[in-house]
Amino acid sequence: MVSRFNRKSEQWRVWVANASFKSMKSPFIVQNWRRLLKSLFPILVLTSFITVLLVDSFTPAVAQLPRQEIRGVWMTNNDFDTLKNREKVQDAVSQLRRLNFNTIYPVVWNSGYVMYPSAIAQRAGIQPFVYKGSDGHDILADLINQAHRKGLLVIPWFEFGFMAPPTSELALNYPNWFTQKRDGSQTSISAAGEVMWLNPFHPQVQQFITNLVLETVTQYDADGIQFDDHMSLPHEFGYDKYTVALYTKETKNPPPTNTQDEAWIKWRADKITAFMVQLNQAVKQRKPQAIFSVSPNYYDFAYKFHLQDWLSWIRQNIVDELIVQVYRPDLQSFVANISRQEIQEAQQIIPTGIGIMTGLRNNPVPMQQIKSQVRAAQERGLGVTFFYYESLWNDALEPLNERQAGFQSLFPSSALRAKVE
Repeated sequence: MVSRFNRKSEQWRVWVANASFKSMKSPFIVQNWRRLLKSLFPILVLTSFITVLLVDSFTPAVAQLPRQEIRGVWMTNNDFDTLKNREKVQDAVSQLRRLNFNTIYPVVWNSGYVMYPSAIAQRAGIQPFVYKGSDGHDILADLINQAHRKGLLVIPWFEFGFMAPPTSELALNYPNWFTQKRDGSQTSISAAGEVMWLNPFHPQVQQFITNLVLETVTQYDADGIQFDDHMSLPHEFGYDKYTVALYTKETKNPPPTNTQDEAWIKWRADKITAFMVQLNQAVKQRKPQAIFSVSPNYYDFAYKFHLQDWLSWIRQNIVDELIVQVYRPDLQSFVANISRQEIQEAQQIIPTGIGIMTGLRNNPVPMQQIKSQVRAAQERGLGVTFFYYESLWNDALEPLNERQAGFQSLFPSSALRAKVE
């Protein structure tokens, strides 16, 4: 700024001198003008200085763009009837664009299988389990192509994280990759049913997940990659032989019997964080502008019960976008959760949004509830992402046109996001 001031003040002085010289003919006038100019010079310098300060303070305000607002929707296994049909995908993308959405998060990792042709999965001996399109086409490639034509971002979603069903080929073929509870049991009950948990501390597991992620972001013109609340480990797990030996080696003590012992939680959470740092670096080396997105539960729950220290991830600058899942039917509880300090901290740094439930197969959500939650998020400067596409208006309580008009009222103007190059 100082150098800019010096240049501008010098240019000002030269211009004044030249203009004055051309308008004066007699030495007397020149002499008096020079005296006047000399007396006014401090004032001119001060005026120039103030002008530069105003220009400097004004320019950033004009140059700064508002942080990109997230208006997204997850596409899950429940949406495959739409995804496998090119015409339905085209209609879905057109409707989302018309209603001023800007981001789609399609599932690509679910139940121990990837949802696209994967050389990594094949080399691991996992038979292709791909939902191909109705004409045999690659549904992920088709969705990305059609969404990009309409200006929407597509960020593939690793929904299952470290989870896999006990009947999956992954669990059957690689039993040593999975961790266990203190009593030796290996499963827990989730929203997806009974699942086992890959050991996030095992180097082979880390390499397998990393390879799949890198395959996704390089094989497709994806705008990023997203990990949710399952990129974690329930606090009851971590008592497998590999982890017990590693913990004992590093701490000189066996793991505590109390699964929520603070030091034991922190040790495991820090290990997951270290892996996420490495994963972020690998993604950025392959595609520097890729959006590294996370969609966890609220922080206290995520850390204490799933060893997911996502606030540390943000503070270590490995998260480009945060969407906190807040699936609460009660507005008061919803508002309390979206007003948490860690969300306020995140939104000062990165685009931040709230995951809002729009319905499940047998549990539709009324439009009025959706509207009140979206408006509460918007009032706090937060974006939103809806779970999931079919429940936006196809499996809803209200008629199609009424439902879509409701979303149109929430997003009356366009808010497209910059595409990753």
